[in-house]
Amino acid sequence: MAAVRCVDLCKTYRQGDQDIKALDHVSIEIEQGGFVCLSAPSGGGKTTLLNAIGGLDIPDSGEVWIAGQRIDEMSKGELADLRLSSIGFVFQAYNLIPVLTAQENIEFVMQVQGVPAAERREKSLAILEEVGLQGLEGRRPAEMSGGQQQRVAVARAIVSRPALVLADEPTANLDSKTSDELMTLFTELNEHHNTTFVLATHDQRVMGYAKRLIRMLDGRIVDDIEQNAA
Repeated sequence: MAAVRCVDLCKTYRQGDQDIKALDHVSIEIEQGGFVCLSAPSGGGKTTLLNAIGGLDIPDSGEVWIAGQRIDEMSKGELADLRLSSIGFVFQAYNLIPVLTAQENIEFVMQVQGVPAAERREKSLAILEEVGLQGLEGRRPAEMSGGQQQRVAVARAIVSRPALVLADEPTANLDSKTSDELMTLFTELNEHHNTTFVLATHDQRVMGYAKRLIRMLDGRIVDDIEQNAA
């Protein structure tokens, strides 16, 4: 069973007096354990496709399947439950809760999932160490650098070991060393836990880590290349 299957997706946005085709009959299939980068110029459709896969954006037509479940027809509640249980998100803007500490931000999703407090603490401290932030668990976002905030966002996304992780420009605010460390972490999760990764990126270094590179232009897939990861 494919981790992700998109069938003939179309999505049009109105911009001023123009219709912009963000997705123009896009079909892809991604196997469980895949490591895929979506690459496109700004407005090329990669973020719209990523959001459609995550149920954050509903296509005008076509089908989106996650682990055998068709999600484009789900209710908002069903989508929320699926995202909570099965999908980790890493956003370019971090989306951390400002008043919570790093540890509390990581525990937040697990709290919503109903994970007991002692288990939340154990898992959050372990993942902070895994992403290189041990000792910073009590800091709030404003007290951390951009790279540290991104690591907290990554830790929050992966702490429950979701089957699928979606990341939109995950290295955009990171220096090259931190970017490489983050991609090494993603690679280890992919290889050791069979986590499926789909990343939207402009970063050539990130593309080098991918097992598969999908290039988009004007809402269409123009290249789909299997490659050896870095």
